[in-house]
Amino acid sequence: MIVASILWRRLDAPGHDACRVERDGFGWRLEGTAVFLLGGEPANLSYRVSCDAGWKTASGRVHGAIGERPVEHFVAREEGRWRLDGEAVAGLDHVEDLDLSFTPATNLLQIKRADLPIGKAVRLPAAWLNVETGALTALEQIYERRSEGAFYYCAPELGYEGLLELAPNGFVRRYPGLWEAEPPGA
Repeated sequence: MIVASILWRRLDAPGHDACRVERDGFGWRLEGTAVFLLGGEPANLSYRVSCDAGWKTASGRVHGAIGERPVEHFVAREEGRWRLDGEAVAGLDHVEDLDLSFTPATNLLQIKRADLPIGKAVRLPAAWLNVETGALTALEQIYERRSEGAFYYCAPELGYEGLLELAPNGFVRRYPGLWEAEPPGA
């Protein structure tokens, strides 16, 4: 059953990302496709992330292409260990979320799982899949709920911070400098 969907427009390069979240027998499934320019090359990346009922990531898949280079990755969290394309990745046992480098969609998972009250902040490091390099690494992230519909977000390692504004359906509506939801019916 589809619970919510959204269409984003990329702000720093031409592109769009369409995503939906649905409930399944296991918990939640996030699914979408992003088409945009990445480093001057066309990128077409489809993704799916499966979570349990409490929004903890179980697995994720990305496939498509960046320019002429095919992209195919499968990430799984099994018994507290992260695997990328079947290989164990060290140093990620402390993280519970998967963050895909190219889409604002995966921020929904952390926001839902943390369920922060207004005025509270939390560090939520994630297993960050960088599709440009194919690496899965820990990425420190800080979320602070500023209002019912806004979170201050910071990823110090990437040098990014901004006020994420939420749409009524829970997705990030505005990701400053990177993504913005298209108005319904646009």
